[in-house]
Amino acid sequence: MEKLSSVAKTFTPSPIQELSHLAQRCNAINLAEGFPDFPAPPHIKNAAVSAINSDFNQYRHVQGICDQLARLVKEMYSLDVDPLTDIAICCGQTEAFAAAVFAIIDRGDEVVIFDPSFETYEASITIAGGVPVYVALDPPNWTLDADKFMKSISSRTKAIVLNSPHNPTGKVFSRDELEIIAGACCTRDFLAITDEVYEHITFDQEKHISLASLPGMQERTIITSSLSKTFSVTGWRVGWAIAPAFIASAIRNIHVKITDSAPAPFQEAALTALTSPSEYFESLRRDYEFKRDYIVKLLAGIGFQIHFKPQGSFFLFAELPENCLLSDVEYVQELIKQVGVVAVPGCGFFHTNLSLEKSFQVDYGYQKRYIRFAFCKSNATLAAAAQNLGKLLGASGCLMLN
Repeated sequence: MEKLSSVAKTFTPSPIQELSHLAQRCNAINLAEGFPDFPAPPHIKNAAVSAINSDFNQYRHVQGICDQLARLVKEMYSLDVDPLTDIAICCGQTEAFAAAVFAIIDRGDEVVIFDPSFETYEASITIAGGVPVYVALDPPNWTLDADKFMKSISSRTKAIVLNSPHNPTGKVFSRDELEIIAGACCTRDFLAITDEVYEHITFDQEKHISLASLPGMQERTIITSSLSKTFSVTGWRVGWAIAPAFIASAIRNIHVKITDSAPAPFQEAALTALTSPSEYFESLRRDYEFKRDYIVKLLAGIGFQIHFKPQGSFFLFAELPENCLLSDVEYVQELIKQVGVVAVPGCGFFHTNLSLEKSFQVDYGYQKRYIRFAFCKSNATLAAAAQNLGKLLGASGCLMLN
């Protein structure tokens, strides 16, 4: 007897997690899923162990996290945030984002998403009864076309989702692009939900700018972020939403009804993490920039087309070799079978906007030409991937997949 909801029937297993499971079964090198395979910082782990041993193991709200976040957004973005009313602690950025959507989206509301995009955004919007509206960023540099963006906005637009630094492309939205987005939010009166989990991972002097810091935007922006990427603790599930007080209150209420509290000992450890010295963040950026440069050189050296060097995050979105006739899915399948390396086909991040397609005569052929590689891995893992890939180099220096 089938009792699934209509929404549940539309969901399938995450292809990224499925590829990670395949990597485990095949003993392949996992450059698919965005989690570090190197140890988290010792001082953060020690703080978590200490919290467990001190019996911080029950439902808990650690107000000190809110206090530290208010301090940080003031230092980084000159935002004045009330730690008592404007911040909700959640189980990771994913729950913070979902709760934000549930707090503001009604059935039929449209939500603009820049494409390619991470898979969880659409899921939360769909569960809430909202309608995702995709606006394609223009390859190869993933630039924002202001005309396409403005044409995607309608009387039903309730919010926009902005992820910067961006997964999967590594793009950091420029101030000019942010001003276009902010101008639309203010003049057309809709909200913004930002995913800023890679805020501390930027390269080549690029700086992350929070959309909320632009004129008129703090009162209409919900910032979501977490400990996960900055402190290499993706399994701890401590995240937050920063928003106007009435929205933050709604997010807290939803969070409590769904999960009650984020893991108590890891909330305590978050206090230690969020007070890390500036040297920690600079070391993080420097280490990831080295890994970025390593994988760019590696993949370019075996024939991948690297049109855009990531400006932030820890992903490289590489186009297949020019003469490759395989699709992204076929190529990844052969990488696993022949090379023992797992990556993510780009097609899972792409969508189409049928209304804009007619207006702009968009050719979506490129959507089957990209593969995402995660370089948030130890130097030993990246070197092992390079060794495996090197075994199938042809005389031309390009990877020879049969």
